[in-house]
Amino acid sequence: MELKSYQKKVIKDLVRYLELMNETKNYAVAFRQFWYEVSAPSLGKYQDIMPGVPNLCFKVPTGGGKTFMACNAIRPIFDALPVTKTKTVVWLVPSDAILTQTVQTLKDTYHPYRQKIDVDFGSRVEVYTKQELLNGQNFSPTAVTEQLSIMVLSYDSFRSRGKEGLKAYQENSNLAEFAKVLGKPEQPIEKADETALFQIINQLNPLVIVDESHHARSELSIEMLANFNPCFVLDLTATPKAESNIISYVDAVQLKTEHMVKLPVIVYNRNKQT
Repeated sequence: MELKSYQKKVIKDLVRYLELMNETKNYAVAFRQFWYEVSAPSLGKYQDIMPGVPNLCFKVPTGGGKTFMACNAIRPIFDALPVTKTKTVVWLVPSDAILTQTVQTLKDTYHPYRQKIDVDFGSRVEVYTKQELLNGQNFSPTAVTEQLSIMVLSYDSFRSRGKEGLKAYQENSNLAEFAKVLGKPEQPIEKADETALFQIINQLNPLVIVDESHHARSELSIEMLANFNPCFVLDLTATPKAESNIISYVDAVQLKTEHMVKLPVIVYNRNKQT
């Protein structure tokens, strides 16, 4: 499955920003320079909502293939990060329905989205649900150093107020080996055990992909997002918030050109001339 022309442009824009990020060593300066290069300097004000963490947004209409673009973005992002970086992705979704769909898509080795990731990472890829992570199913310190680990989770997965959310904060003997290997956390999560799933993910310093991120700003607090200790945050949305750092955007006309969406046609009756 090949990227559409507008999708290729989005990935090209991301790659250029990553180049500038590494050249300037400054997320805000790189963002400003990127938009200056494309003759839109007014768009170059970087919103540093999570200091020390690059945070970008793909603005793409519904039906524009955000998930496939995200799959294509993973490799360039990790290539721009230190080579010793453990390759872990937290893929956050807003609902159980999208969670189920995303898990099925990314676990299916015959699906074009998964096949793209497999090509980029030599088929050394494991996709996890929250329950699989809690159980330590194919999830170990050795595994995460040898593969790309994608954790598909809902916004509610780590809310401490509910019974299910609390499991991510509790002592977990299935993950005890991680605590031994990773050592004391540099950024301990309040009320989380050292062997807790949330704390282990925190220490893996993941790339966080936020699907439908316009929901996240209200439903997923910045504090909650920061607790993941992300190395990079990529937002995917059709309707970004004011604080979103849009690095590339697609409009409905581009989707129409690629036959990805049908635009409405409005027909008017003309009055007969007398």
